[in-house]
Amino acid sequence: MGDAMGVQVDGAPGPVQEARGRWWRTVSDAVWGRGSDPTRGPVGRAVLLLAIPMVLEMLMESVFAVVDIFFVSMLGAEAVAAVGLTETLLSLVYTVAAGVGIGVTALVARRIGEQDEDAAARATVQAVALGAALAAVLGVAGIVYARPLLRLMGASADVVAVGAGYTAVSLGSSGVVLLLFLLNAAFRGAGDAAVAMRVLWLANGLNIALDPLLIFGLGPFPAMGVTGAAVATAVSRATGVAFQLGVLLRADGRLRIRGRHVRIQPAIMWRLVRLSGTGTLQGLIGTVSWIGLARIIAEFGSEALAGYTIAIRVILFALLPAWGFGNAAATMVGQGLGAGDPDRAERAVWLAGLMNLVLLGSAATVSLIAAPGIIALFGTDGATSAYAIRCLRIVSLGFYPYAFGAVLTQAFNGAGDVWTATLLNLASIWVFEFPLAWMLAFPLGLGADGVFIALACSFSALSVLSALVFRRGRWRRVVV
Repeated sequence: MGDAMGVQVDGAPGPVQEARGRWWRTVSDAVWGRGSDPTRGPVGRAVLLLAIPMVLEMLMESVFAVVDIFFVSMLGAEAVAAVGLTETLLSLVYTVAAGVGIGVTALVARRIGEQDEDAAARATVQAVALGAALAAVLGVAGIVYARPLLRLMGASADVVAVGAGYTAVSLGSSGVVLLLFLLNAAFRGAGDAAVAMRVLWLANGLNIALDPLLIFGLGPFPAMGVTGAAVATAVSRATGVAFQLGVLLRADGRLRIRGRHVRIQPAIMWRLVRLSGTGTLQGLIGTVSWIGLARIIAEFGSEALAGYTIAIRVILFALLPAWGFGNAAATMVGQGLGAGDPDRAERAVWLAGLMNLVLLGSAATVSLIAAPGIIALFGTDGATSAYAIRCLRIVSLGFYPYAFGAVLTQAFNGAGDVWTATLLNLASIWVFEFPLAWMLAFPLGLGADGVFIALACSFSALSVLSALVFRRGRWRRVVV
């Protein structure tokens, strides 16, 4: 018999222990990549098998960004400035990579759902070819024009002198960034989320280890200064790409590339370019939005802008893992449609949204309660700290509805309905967020707080609009 808590008194496991055991088995299977066929089995378990490694993957990316700047900050303000300006230039590469990745995930997921592994492999090859072509253009331009680009970004002579090497190496190695992103997008589309997680953990973990060795010249390594940080990143990500290619050439992987797949196929390439072009536009809408809001806040002084900048770093740190559930939803939808089971795909999306609500809602609650302590970690005080705390608290209120918005927009992308996701972002940001931010900040006199409120409202608007459009079901009929 069991007691009131559901624990068996005769030594046998009760319902609580059984549920806990199932949970840990699911976590273990997700991390090790076991039993993750999104088209079969319980929908909730399938979502978790995809989402857990994707969340861990995004979490590592969050840690990487913090650790990388930690080491560089020891070299002085010029080095930090060079990294910041270069990261702004690299945001174009990241946006392109993310945009092409949307197309790759949609194509691979649909083909895998149709049980056409050869077509999935051919789509992956087209992605590599497209990424290589883009990398050649961006890489050569970065190496040749590193110094002019830094000066164009407003860098002083001292910053150019210190950071030109970092910029040249970072932009010159953009090819490995593109390939890393695109191949991981293919693995996610195939349902091999654990492989994508391991790749990013390998690349970022190696980068964190190499950073101090190459920056400061520890042991047999040369002291390369800030350029060493770029070299560490390039070597680490190239190692990740080598690992990816090794997995693709294995005989037992779900996504396998063979010699017969390695050729340019214009029809597949065109579908990928079409999806990726719209996906890149979608990324640019989001990227430019942060810049536009910063421009409005700058009208209220450097302390308001500094507070906003710090708070946005914390906010993005919290959002990155939550986007893992969005990626999981994209894979579930793509494979569900490929398998001819849109109802399963829809159930997966709503379940992923509920799970994301738990994750992102927890982050919001922590931010609301502990905002002063979180902001204090950045060493700020006075008005800057006050702005940052208010920004974090106000924007965090939008996390609760955005848990569904992040999942729903990625669901459209996974279905190949990339234009819908793009238009939803355009409507919530350019049509709603910016006018509201300006009106609250200036005519209504709320200042920077008005911008923070507009950002939280934009998260809510995106979620409501996405839910209404998703329920109409047009995404079920998209052909890719």
